[in-house]
Amino acid sequence: MTRFKEVMDNVIIGKRTGADLYNRVFVVSAYGGITNLLLENKKNGAPGVYGRFARGEDWESALELVRSTMLELNQSFEPLGLNVAEANDFINQRLDEVHACIRDLVRLFSYGHFKQSDYLPPSREILAAIGEVHSAYNSTQILQAHGINATFVDLSGWMDTGIYSFDEMLRRHFDEIDYDHELPIVTGYVKFNEGIMRRFDRGYSEITFSKIAVITNAREGIIHKEYHLSTGDPVLIGPDRVKVIGNINFDIADQLADLDMEAIHSKASKEMELCDIPIRIKNAFEPEHPGTLIARDFVSPIPKVDIICGRDDLIALEITDPEMVGLSGYDHRLLAQFYEKGISYIAKNVNANTITHFVHDKDNLLPDLANSLSAEFTGAAVTLRKVAIVCAIGSNMKDSHIIARAVLALANEDIDILALGQTMPRVNLQFIIDPDQFDAAQFVLHRTFFE
Repeated sequence: MTRFKEVMDNVIIGKRTGADLYNRVFVVSAYGGITNLLLENKKNGAPGVYGRFARGEDWESALELVRSTMLELNQSFEPLGLNVAEANDFINQRLDEVHACIRDLVRLFSYGHFKQSDYLPPSREILAAIGEVHSAYNSTQILQAHGINATFVDLSGWMDTGIYSFDEMLRRHFDEIDYDHELPIVTGYVKFNEGIMRRFDRGYSEITFSKIAVITNAREGIIHKEYHLSTGDPVLIGPDRVKVIGNINFDIADQLADLDMEAIHSKASKEMELCDIPIRIKNAFEPEHPGTLIARDFVSPIPKVDIICGRDDLIALEITDPEMVGLSGYDHRLLAQFYEKGISYIAKNVNANTITHFVHDKDNLLPDLANSLSAEFTGAAVTLRKVAIVCAIGSNMKDSHIIARAVLALANEDIDILALGQTMPRVNLQFIIDPDQFDAAQFVLHRTFFE
């Protein structure tokens, strides 16, 4: 969104004229880095406005940093036709209102009869919404300056006291749109009764995108990204060495989402899959390329790997207990504690006396879980270890040579496989390795299967 001129030239307008500009809906995210400033940094957890407010720290200076950053962005779009004075007035008013709202909450807490924890979720919702409101408003004004009948669709519910479901909120705004003559520019944030941040947290723009595709009976949903969905990480492997995947199915999209790959949010794809609405992932800066189509029934006609990916921020929670062998319900008791603490796992290995779960512990809950497990399973040894996972994923990998080639390639480069896993459908071959060998393992497997 920060490179809006290219988005406008490549995606929104391109070679389209007249009626071809319409019968589309654009759902926009915030400008790069803005949501990090409003909430917290997604990668390192550094607190933004919300993080400081929740900790009782100086949130006002953080909000002023958001303001100055947004006003700088507005100024940068003046050459595209944005009326900077109007854009500044719009976002300043919204920020002033948010400032007053949070200040009133702080005053409310000071009386001692109101718990701050009760008001943190709605505060997070209000702050999250500002980013998309800012970018959607600016985008609409710029497009109007280029002669396009763009319509600003603000789903943030600001100053609306009504309580609506997700679908009701969308229909209230979309039922009156004339798609033949209007181009809706829609906030990725939606206010609804359950709270979009509470339900989905970051990545909610794709949830909104999916819901709108379903209620408008879209022919296709297109997600425009900075890179193609490729056979490997283009930043790591190199954009000249990776290849565009071309076709995958929703099962593979789910595998990627489980690894925090930015193909599409796993919950966003479900309704579109059920309604048989395909999703296309395109590179916003290569508009003529068809990208990768995610279709419900696609399976590669030949066995092959589609993508090498993974993550290096996992913890292996291993429980070894000589009493485990042949004991019914051991795993059930173990997972009950995972459920209690809201911990999910990405991969799992089991043998007679050992069960290992591989977990992304973003909230640092595993040490407490490990202590609880040690207390319940008194004869067991419970250990935690940092690990990485590298996966070879494909819609059809039913060829025994694939696992053999992968293991041999890693062994030849002295990459130690700590554990591996593959289910019978054979769509995801998982290697657990040391984090220090994460990049090297991706290079090796990508070279083996794609170069």
